[in-house]
Amino acid sequence: MSTATRTEEVPGTGTTIRLPAVDGGWHDVELAEPRAWAPHPQPHTARVAFAAAHVIVDPRGENVPGAPAVVDWDATLAFRRHLFAHGLGVAEAMDTAQRNMGLDWAAAAELITRSAAQAKEHGARIASGAGTDHLTVAPHQLAATEVGASALEQVTTAYLEQVAHVEGAGSQVIVMASRHLAAAARGFDDYLRVYETILTQVAEPVVLHWLGEAFDPQLAGYWGSRDVAEATENFLSLVRAHADKVDGVKVSLLSAEHERGLRAALPEGVRLYTGDDFNYPELIEGDGEHHSDALLGAFAAIAPAASAAFSALEAGDVEAYRAEMAPTLPLSRTIFEAPTFHYKTGVAFVSWLSGLQDGFTMVGGMQSARSPLHLARVFELANTARLLPDPELAAARMQLVLDTAGLRP
Repeated sequence: MSTATRTEEVPGTGTTIRLPAVDGGWHDVELAEPRAWAPHPQPHTARVAFAAAHVIVDPRGENVPGAPAVVDWDATLAFRRHLFAHGLGVAEAMDTAQRNMGLDWAAAAELITRSAAQAKEHGARIASGAGTDHLTVAPHQLAATEVGASALEQVTTAYLEQVAHVEGAGSQVIVMASRHLAAAARGFDDYLRVYETILTQVAEPVVLHWLGEAFDPQLAGYWGSRDVAEATENFLSLVRAHADKVDGVKVSLLSAEHERGLRAALPEGVRLYTGDDFNYPELIEGDGEHHSDALLGAFAAIAPAASAAFSALEAGDVEAYRAEMAPTLPLSRTIFEAPTFHYKTGVAFVSWLSGLQDGFTMVGGMQSARSPLHLARVFELANTARLLPDPELAAARMQLVLDTAGLRP
């Protein structure tokens, strides 16, 4: 037995698609009418807002586990123009782009160079990830074979090499969390040694990225402690000592309470870029005294709605802001549900449903990291949020996924 479901306020087209339910049944979902989202080609001013963007691969490439990434540069850069058209900056070559999950440094370096040049042409913001992932030794091997200072020197040199590339491309630097440093560090003093060297050499203020273990289990205990309160105090001591070189911090711990506390403790002038894909509407809105800016993978999936929300903030209409953000949150929470590090699959899937890329393939074959039932839920929530510009195309593509998986009523 099937029942049609659609949020009452969402106008429908009258066309339905039958989707599988987790209980083994099926339900009919009416396709929502597409919304004419207003373009916003200039960067938003209410908040500094970056979307962490994914990469689109060449369908003829050997994008299989363990193989170097083969990127469709035209489609990848076109997706970034889509983000620019909604007033969002691009956080480039971050974990959303599958850094440390298939996107090798050679491809990441080219991505940063190409994307920074395009951002300059469009007058758009861009910040790009600098890490240590081009080291040929694996993190655990570095920790096992190198003694203290030697391991830290290798990590520091690697960081500085990538920082130089990002700055040379004309992009702001995001200092990414390093698996190599997490493995080699014996305490916070080791983190301090590496990060202070970086911060004394950067040309412009950077964004420091604290990526939680939900996104990358190899980063557990970052900043020298598995105790979040202790790690936070360590992190704050670094930021306070070098506030003139820190534009902001991007925190991806998925705790609104922690983010509010950290935000209030930051030195004046240092931004907190929320990386909380579960609670971003309230954190961006703020509490009347502090607010978060944004650097979110979720924004790659909900760019038009995020733009509409920021436009409402710029008009001083908080209720409209909340109304624009509200339908995006169930979608984001589903895309980022555990195991959270597979959220990239949902971002790429929404892009494909939206007609922003021709195929649903990913670096390392990661399109298979989510089940067809999960993807069906993503489709339904994107439909409710009216983020599918061509509902018939989106439904046809969803049906292809179901047919390929052998799912039939």
